[in-house]
Order: sequence, then structure tokens, then C-alpha cells
Amino acid sequence: MNILILNGSPKGEYSITLQTSLYLEAKNPHHTFRILDVGRSIRGHERDFSGAKEAIEWADVLVFSYPVYTFIAPYQLHKFISLLKAAQLDLSGKYATQITTSKHFYDVTAHKYVKENCSDLGLRFINGLSADMEDLIEKNGKAEADAFFAYLVWCVENGVYDAPVAQKAPAAPILPTDFDEAERAEANIVIVTDCEGEGTPLWKMIEAFRARLGKASRVININEYPIKGGCLGCFGCAVSGECVYNDGFDKFLREEIQTSDSIIYAFKITDHSMGTRFKM
Repeated sequence: MNILILNGSPKGEYSITLQTSLYLEAKNPHHTFRILDVGRSIRGHERDFSGAKEAIEWADVLVFSYPVYTFIAPYQLHKFISLLKAAQLDLSGKYATQITTSKHFYDVTAHKYVKENCSDLGLRFINGLSADMEDLIEKNGKAEADAFFAYLVWCVENGVYDAPVAQKAPAAPILPTDFDEAERAEANIVIVTDCEGEGTPLWKMIEAFRARLGKASRVININEYPIKGGCLGCFGCAVSGECVYNDGFDKFLREEIQTSDSIIYAFKITDHSMGTRFKM
């Protein structure tokens, strides 16, 4: 089998999660493995997706490999999935699965996110491996990885995979409605959004909500803030309280958003999540 590892970790070759795939590659030399760095190299894929396209077309099986970051996949993998959907490749007949590392906190949410997006893409999905970050140095952890790979091979050879996730009908558009302006009371309520502009259904919902709120409110559109990139998993913030990116967003977050009395998040559900901008 041709197996393509989609390395979604921003740590690239130093990803703990990636080591499980390298272990499986070493144990199974009769299968051909390739690694596509979609985490650390996400900006390159944004500029030119042709290399990713060639690798994906070559593969029989796509393995989404990533650490679980704040309840779900890293921003970089979110972005890659959106690029993959935009490429509109014919993925029929190809299989997909996933390998994650975490402390088993919300790993089920991350796995469901990837599974539902694979269903959107028409991939034949096989349930993946959720490993602890230290499993690979333990005998039982290696045994679980081996058993997962044996199951993956058996599924591909026998054409066994999960049924596609049922698609829901799209929500009805929000239409303009006249609202009476309520009396405004003194308050510090912030609405944080990634709205793409006035006139969109999300913007109309925000306007309708603010009209009926009865309190003063302000809108912060994170699309307008020059955020430099997604989390790198460096844990620098845990030491200094400051992000390694020098874009000032950590200070902006504390002074303009977290000082409010209430925070309301307004976003369009995209690719089964809050979308790439919120994740970044």
C-alpha cells in the first residue's frame, strides 16, 4: 500500500505524534510510506498546493497525524483541510484514518472533527489510533500501534470502512428584519467574530442580537487583526505569559477582550468547527 502521512504538527519532524508513524514504517517495510509536512509548511501549501495534490493522488491511504490542541486539531491542519476541500480532488476509493497524541482530554472531539471532514471529502474512513504522548516508549503502547496498523491493513484489503456521516440540510438564510432600538444601559459587552463583512447572514445575526440586547456592546472582528500564525506548541506562554509571535495579540486579548463583562462569540460553522481564523 502507498501510505501518506499528513503531518499536521507545527513541530514538523520533531513531532511526538509523527514518531508513531515512523515506528510503523520501520516495522512494515513491505508498505511504502511518504510524509507530507502540512503543519510547519502550511504557508507553502497556501501558495502552491500542487505538491500536496501529487502526494495525495499517489496515496492509497491518507493518515492524518497530529497532536490534540485545545480540544481539537491544530490550526495548521484546519487550514490544510480547507485547502484540500478547495482543491476538489477526486478522492473516491481512497482510505483515510488518523493517529493522534494527547492526554486523552477531548481526543474524541478531535477524532470526530477529522472523521466528519473525511466524510465530506468522500474518503473511506477507518477509525484511528488515540495514543498517549508517552505510549511509544511503553511495551503496551507499541502493541496498540501494531494492532492498529494490522487492523488498518485488514480493512483496506477487505474493503471495510465506516459509513459516511449523514449530511444535514443547510440552515435557512437570515433575512433583514426591523428591530426597535432598545434603551442602552452602561455595560462592557464584546462580540468577537470572524465575520466576512456586512450583508452576510452572520453580520445580520449580530445586528439583530445587538438591537435586542438592551445593553451597550462592541464588535471585535478578528479577521481585521494581523495575527501572525497558529499555535506552535512551544509552551513559551506557560513560562512568560507571552506568545512567541510578536504580533501583540496576547496583549490585545487581555486588554480589549478579557476585560469585558461578557464575551459573545459569533462565527459560522465551517468544516465542522469554528473555522480556521478562530482556531488560529
